[in-house]
Amino acid sequence: MRASPLRGAAVSGRRAWAELLRLPALFTVPGDALSGAVAAGGRPNPRTLLAIGSSLCLYEAGMALNDWADRAEDAVERPHRPLPSGRIRPSSAFTAACVLTAAGLGLAARAGRPALAVAAPLAATVWAYDLALKHTPAGPVAMAAARGLDHLLGAATTGRPQKALPSAALLGTHTLAVTTVSRRETQGGTSLPPLAALAATATLTGLVARGARGTRRAESTGAGKRTATAIAAGTGTGTATATGTGIATRAGTAIAAGRPTLAPDKPGLTPDMALRTAMAIAYAATAGRRYTHAVLNPSPPLTQRAVGGGVRATIPLQAALAARAGSALTAVAIAALAPLGRKYAKKVSVT
Repeated sequence: MRASPLRGAAVSGRRAWAELLRLPALFTVPGDALSGAVAAGGRPNPRTLLAIGSSLCLYEAGMALNDWADRAEDAVERPHRPLPSGRIRPSSAFTAACVLTAAGLGLAARAGRPALAVAAPLAATVWAYDLALKHTPAGPVAMAAARGLDHLLGAATTGRPQKALPSAALLGTHTLAVTTVSRRETQGGTSLPPLAALAATATLTGLVARGARGTRRAESTGAGKRTATAIAAGTGTGTATATGTGIATRAGTAIAAGRPTLAPDKPGLTPDMALRTAMAIAYAATAGRRYTHAVLNPSPPLTQRAVGGGVRATIPLQAALAARAGSALTAVAIAALAPLGRKYAKKVSVT
């Protein structure tokens, strides 16, 4: 029996919206609020679930708005995308962005005033990035700020969001690295962004594996700040080059193999430390392998794969942050989202 034309059109339409909204990337969102809640010293609660719903809506609003804003550019560089190919009308994408933004703010309001106080600037950052900042030097910083605010949105549901600021900074640094690499995904041609991202991955792996004390020591040296500055600038000169090259030389091979050298704060490996270390290694392996390939061959296909690896690595990083905060159950719940993301990434691109 031949398939009905109407049914075929419906399937095609669902796929087009799945591509527009980057369905596999959606699984990287719940971990922001979950890890934020435990990083703030609390436990996920019904308000945290509302915050997750808000995050999902605002994230998807950003995806729809991104393609609406880039429709002319995509017509040249990515004509297969839903808008330039005509599978989704630009007006529909823009309407979806507006509706999803309103829904996200409404869910945040139901989660409480502290959550809304974070969701409002988060929504503003998403719209500012897509409409004005994406192609400027401030673009990666804005995207990093959005991911950090999403983490704080979950923290706000516990009433102590300021306690989650250090982990929000770590999550934001990872996003800064991924976004900087993504700016070259259609052109390729330079190893500096993936090299800086590889350096950031090695630094973040060590920080989350060592825990809070290690984070404070590293922050006092200013290493994280120098790496983030280098990534934001998209350059590898001076201290940034020394940091990136040194880390990539000493740890790049181990990261690419999924077995970086990690040193706990205290001798002996407790179950909490083992879980935190395992999540940190999973993060390093997921991001580091793709970054290493892009460093060795910065072609557009490998650069795009590096971006995809960086996006997927967000989940084990969130799990590592939750384990670092002492919540093994939350860490495992976040990590369980990774297989779902991989499953759908085989059908729909995350970039």
